[in-house]
Amino acid sequence: MRKKFSGLRPGTVLDNYELRKVLGGGGFSVVYLARECDSGKPVVIKEYMPNKLARRKRDGVVTARNPEFSTRLSRGRKLFFQEASTLATLKHPNIVNVVNFFQANGTVYLVMEYQDGENLQHYLQGRRGGLSEKFLRTVFPPLLDGLELIHDNDLLHLDIKPGNIHICRGGRPLLLDFGAVNGFPQSRQDTPGQVISPGFSPAEQYDSRGYLGPWTDLYAIGATMRACIEGRPPPAAAQRRSKDPMRPARIAFRKRYSDGLLRAIDWAMDPDPMLRPQSVTEFRAALLRGSAAEAGTPTSALGRLASSLLGKDPS
Repeated sequence: MRKKFSGLRPGTVLDNYELRKVLGGGGFSVVYLARECDSGKPVVIKEYMPNKLARRKRDGVVTARNPEFSTRLSRGRKLFFQEASTLATLKHPNIVNVVNFFQANGTVYLVMEYQDGENLQHYLQGRRGGLSEKFLRTVFPPLLDGLELIHDNDLLHLDIKPGNIHICRGGRPLLLDFGAVNGFPQSRQDTPGQVISPGFSPAEQYDSRGYLGPWTDLYAIGATMRACIEGRPPPAAAQRRSKDPMRPARIAFRKRYSDGLLRAIDWAMDPDPMLRPQSVTEFRAALLRGSAAEAGTPTSALGRLASSLLGKDPS
């Protein structure tokens, strides 16, 4: 059964946008397909809606579920607005383009450019994993470039996973869904309504005393790369604390992928945040070490990726 989200009705007009339909949502947001009223141009709108803290009244206004949640909801809304204003200034070919943000209905809305293409999670499900090393080396270095810009602005994404990566027509990867974005450095207890994605969120996101940083996003990048190979999310970080059930990638997949790629994934997914790469620069160097990209990947690689999205396996 398809999950229903407490979204606004199609036809609702917010600012200069008409909502067309609900695309999805999660623990803290509802995502809509909309159109700009003046131009008719399609856009994607994310509404700040933390389900555990807030409810929607009949008139569409978002309010605290009970008085004790009011302060947390207000603080989360303020942070969401602040980060939206920063994200709107981050322009990068591998980050979804934030074109506007505004307040209405007692909450905040983030307006993003609509891009035709395919979600990596959908693509992965259709292939059941086993994506080629060439695919991984084509998609993830550009994503790291976008993530580095986010980190350079003292922000963290905090919800990287296949469902938040979009492959545009032509093969360009986009990092999506910045509703969980937060500043750093900070402790986990300073992060209101933080979303957890089992298998992709590291242990420090579960721990109220956990310390978040670039290493947190890099764990999620490694976990996403492993999911592309294995076809399913890795074990949740909580399961890996005592007796880790996950075989190292360099052992489990050594017959199909290069040792350098697999070691980079294992490094990014170390349960101890201090033993992971501490920056995108460190992880990129490990990922590209000995790879075709380091020797000069041909520019036609993105074209081959586009062909793979049309059903042809990249050579």
